[in-house]
Amino acid sequence: MSAVLDIQGISKTYRQGTRRLEVLHDVSLSVSAGEIVGLMGQSGAGKSTLLHIAGLLERPSDGEIVIAGRAYAGSSERDRTKVRLAHLGFVYQFHHLLPEFTALENVAMPLIIAGSSTHDANKRASSLLDRMGLSERLDHRPAQLSGGEQQRVAIARALANKPDVLFADEPTGNLDEATADRVMVLLLDVVREQGLAALVATHNPGLAHRMDRTLTLKEGRII
Repeated sequence: MSAVLDIQGISKTYRQGTRRLEVLHDVSLSVSAGEIVGLMGQSGAGKSTLLHIAGLLERPSDGEIVIAGRAYAGSSERDRTKVRLAHLGFVYQFHHLLPEFTALENVAMPLIIAGSSTHDANKRASSLLDRMGLSERLDHRPAQLSGGEQQRVAIARALANKPDVLFADEPTGNLDEATADRVMVLLLDVVREQGLAALVATHNPGLAHRMDRTLTLKEGRII
């Protein structure tokens, strides 16, 4: 099966005055449609940096990012923004929901930005939230939801535009163990149902065990 996400020889170096901080060193990996790959590693190993680069939120110092057969490391910001909106989904440790909007509005927003009508966006958002077990919470704002419910809304938002690749950075890191387990099971089930390629960063071996395969990042290298 061909890779939907292909990370080729990625390196990332930051400059702090005269000092060079090498965060990633020649990292390569690929993820196919319908495959969930776990990315393990301690804090500071470079997991978040790798996800940001793979998700076109940050540029590598060297290497290439290929998504659905097209290379993007050197593409314009305009093209990268279009790809993120249409083909990539993101779930973070903290939900980053807009507090003044309801759950339905938070999920519908990326659809409307992408050009869907309000009616169609709300219909898709309602369907996703129902799949997340939140059909009774459509009109609730984030402050009225539990931590697990907020993260489920964030997952629904990430899936709104039917992405080809889902990136999740410690998606349950801010939840208690029982809630984290429920949210992760739901996330993985929905990803498999929709046949997405998913790269999920976590430091939790129990959660990583649920994925199709796991890679370990240590000191900026895949080991």
